[in-house]
Amino acid sequence: DRLVKDIVTESQSFNVEQFIPLLQNYIRRTNPFIRQLLVGWITVLDSVPDINMIDWLPDFLDGLFNMLSDGNKEIRQAADSALSEFLREVKQSSVVEFGPMVTILVQQCHSKERLNRLTAISWLSEFIHLGGDLLLPFHSDILGAIMRCISDTEIEIRQVAERTNNDLLLVVKDTREQFDLSPLLDCLTSELLSKDVATKMAALRWINMLLEKKPSEMNSFISDLLPVLLKTLSDSSDAVVLLNLQVLSRISLHKAEFKLVLSSILSLFASERQLLEKRGSLIVRKCCVLLNAKSVYMEMADVLSRSSAFSLEFVSTMVQTLNLILLTAAELHELRDLLKDSLQRSASPEKKEVFVTLFHCWCHNSVATFSFCLLAQAYDEAFALIKKFSERDVTVGFLMQVDKLVQLLESPVFIHLRLQLLDVDAKYHTPLLKSLYGLLMLLPQSDAFQALNDRLTTVCSLKEHMGVIEQSSSLEAEAKDDSMDHTEGTMLESNKLLKRFENISEMHKRARENDEYQ
Repeated sequence: DRLVKDIVTESQSFNVEQFIPLLQNYIRRTNPFIRQLLVGWITVLDSVPDINMIDWLPDFLDGLFNMLSDGNKEIRQAADSALSEFLREVKQSSVVEFGPMVTILVQQCHSKERLNRLTAISWLSEFIHLGGDLLLPFHSDILGAIMRCISDTEIEIRQVAERTNNDLLLVVKDTREQFDLSPLLDCLTSELLSKDVATKMAALRWINMLLEKKPSEMNSFISDLLPVLLKTLSDSSDAVVLLNLQVLSRISLHKAEFKLVLSSILSLFASERQLLEKRGSLIVRKCCVLLNAKSVYMEMADVLSRSSAFSLEFVSTMVQTLNLILLTAAELHELRDLLKDSLQRSASPEKKEVFVTLFHCWCHNSVATFSFCLLAQAYDEAFALIKKFSERDVTVGFLMQVDKLVQLLESPVFIHLRLQLLDVDAKYHTPLLKSLYGLLMLLPQSDAFQALNDRLTTVCSLKEHMGVIEQSSSLEAEAKDDSMDHTEGTMLESNKLLKRFENISEMHKRARENDEYQ
């Protein structure tokens, strides 16, 4: 063998084309002696200056990779050494045919053997740096291999795969060449259904990047992507859910998709109540941060009010959830400020529209409607609602919501209301006080009753101490009141809103009676 190798290395006319078929024929053999012989010949021929083995590398690359899992340590080391040398030569070569080798490397990334996977993903990493845009025709295959390695049990393989993924993402993001989105999205969609968090996170980053890079072309794939993205909202990982919401928010930047996404989220909540209980608040708050809180609430309120696909019971539950978020979430402070100003004379038509739209939807939940009026400083409407509560069936659930509202009245959100209780000469003070006393009368004897009663007793004591003196301050109080005074037009609007509340309450009453009858 050594003698023949010496002859070949010194020969000026060795025919590699006749040697390669022999190499291909034997390289898949598992006999250790044959493998050792072949690795030796490949190494020798590669050392001959006049023979460029890189041109033939795709013909025996798979065989060399298979030797990495050989039981013989010497063969494994020889194969690994040969592969390292070929990778070095590939990096130095000016002309490389990546296609056939990429196919082999992708297959090796799915190997059961650790060294095969590690070596293959390392080669792909180098190929991405070397090939750049030349690898675009194979990007979906490479991405599939990367995703497989990102969820690998071996830390080293995962780390290399993550770096390789970032490199490929940058290549695709920065390229000016055209590429086919379909195979790429087929790969990403299937990866979103995997169980591994790292894989799903990587897939979501890819989708987000593609939506940013090619928004118009991605529109045709939204119908296929959306069901999978919505399903991912139920993932056990908060990180996956939050990143998923970023993707959904980017889709929602277009008006048509904005309505579609929010409607789909509401439909998902309707079908998966457990998701609404566990993640409903997180999802809504994140949507309000990524998009516009006012737009999100207006659209959801409109969908809930108009859609016949939702049961009245679900709409009531959803309104209760949205209202609690509105009253407690820091992310919605701008919307709360807008609502506080929505009924003042100086308020713009846009602000008034926000109040009316939300009120129409909030009518599906009595306590939510009442607290909404308190937030918007619509105290006349709040008192009118309290009086109408006597006409409805008071359930345990209703009383629990009232109890929760009393606790919220002690929170910073309603500090304006508590301070307005001091303005005993203001015109809005009487309906405000009556509203809160009405709330007190609804409560059974409890901690909530005691807390609210103590608050109102303090106000009454204040009124007694002040008496009817301080007439000089009456003009100031009237001026302060003027901004919130109801004109004839707002009174007509108020009557419409209350009529809407009565109609919706009647619908819910009939629905409950039908459920009890059945």
